[in-house]
Amino acid sequence: MTPFPPTQYSGTFPHTMRNYLFALLSSLALLTTSFAEEAKPNIILIMADDLGWSDLGCYGNDFIDTPNIDSLAKDGMRFTDFYAAGAVCSPTRCAVQSGQNQARIGITAHIPGHWRPFETVQTPLTTMALPLDTVTIAESLKGAGYTTGYVGKWHLGTDAAFQPEHQGYDWSAVVGGAFLPGKFRVQHGDKSVQPEADQFRTDFEASLAVNFVEQNQKKPFFLMVSPFAVHIPLASKSAVVEKYKKKATEMERDLPHPVYAAMTEQLDDLVGSVITAVDAAGVTEKTMIIFTSDNGGLYRRYDYTPEADDNVTDNAPLRGEKGQLYEGGIRVPLIVKYPPLVKPATETATVAISYDFYPTVVELAGAKLPANQTIDGKSLLPVLSDASAKVGRSAVHFHYPHFHHHRPASAIIEGEWKLIQYLDNTNTVELYNLKSDLGEKTDLSKEKAGRVVDLKKKLQRWQTEVSARMPIPNPHYDPERAPEWWTMRNGQPLDSAARKRFPPTEKDL
Repeated sequence: MTPFPPTQYSGTFPHTMRNYLFALLSSLALLTTSFAEEAKPNIILIMADDLGWSDLGCYGNDFIDTPNIDSLAKDGMRFTDFYAAGAVCSPTRCAVQSGQNQARIGITAHIPGHWRPFETVQTPLTTMALPLDTVTIAESLKGAGYTTGYVGKWHLGTDAAFQPEHQGYDWSAVVGGAFLPGKFRVQHGDKSVQPEADQFRTDFEASLAVNFVEQNQKKPFFLMVSPFAVHIPLASKSAVVEKYKKKATEMERDLPHPVYAAMTEQLDDLVGSVITAVDAAGVTEKTMIIFTSDNGGLYRRYDYTPEADDNVTDNAPLRGEKGQLYEGGIRVPLIVKYPPLVKPATETATVAISYDFYPTVVELAGAKLPANQTIDGKSLLPVLSDASAKVGRSAVHFHYPHFHHHRPASAIIEGEWKLIQYLDNTNTVELYNLKSDLGEKTDLSKEKAGRVVDLKKKLQRWQTEVSARMPIPNPHYDPERAPEWWTMRNGQPLDSAARKRFPPTEKDL
């Protein structure tokens, strides 16, 4: 029995059969798309603010309680030699969003920054926003069917036109203000979500992240969580602060500051909230969680005044702090949990850097890198599956041509060697062997002159390649006024003496 009369079958299907086949093929296409989306992993990138390399239990800290972050390390991979792309926040954030070393874009200082107009050199102006023609990590993932979200600090442009919703994020809540209740709010993005009257900032940011996970658990998502913790001004919950005051007395510790320790514990609570939300949604096995920091830890504010500020922490065994190209300013924690790929409790000494996140998650998501945008990062997926793997890069570079906690400088790390070149007309360099001298205590530049010449040439070649903006001699140099700080916000001198101490707990408001 023939299915159709010959006159209807010659050349074409009947109208009803064509409709049936079209519906069947459409259903199969939708089903295939659904399966493809189901197979795509979720990605959560949590980037703390000013968290030091040695502030966590899993990195050797025996004072601050960080059980949730430590659990990530137990369930995933801990990087010992991971670097923030910048020594301060905006440069690293630029690198994460663009996949590029921030020197290519010119965001080399925190936005809007400050300067010292009477120093030996005039430092270059920084680009004041992430350019809109930059294809961000979120835009690349959106192209692969991801829903994208952003929570917390942005710091890549203050104008409304340069916020996350214009850089590939489907939903965002950019939070501004300090930590205590009533001192912060959603400034850009979804302003319909605002904190409760008694809510601390870190708890609010955690609730926003949890809500995003709950609302998007049935489809692949990328969520970047960027809490303000543990940035100054120091402020936390009174009960937690009292806990660390008591602990400091018992352990006879001066640092970290008890309020800073409490802030770090609050940051850990945020991470715990995100982990719990992922587990509750039943997507643990298909979710990559990345935890890191935007730069190294802080000793104290750059224009420190005893009347307004306290010492914060130290980064021992590392030398230096935020705003410096010593290891304490740029070496930061990185922990990655992704059960299908990463074995629990693994550790790697592979050198990696912030702009590696971009190609890593793009490859994981089956997305495409932008065709007309240089990507400096390398995918870390080989390392995540094999801790001894390399990423095919000979060196990492840093460029911070500004006065902040130190002098303008660039740096290169190649293998065990690190060269710092100062850009303040002194023509000085420092050379360290990080394998034998992680604390950068012994400058070998005089003993290893050949190594200095080689690394300096390579660093200068890189500076040229990325068109790094350099300081120039300052015709207004005045040695007596050189220490003056001026702010880019209004082009006026910074009145440090007028600053007042910020309330450290809700009881001090």
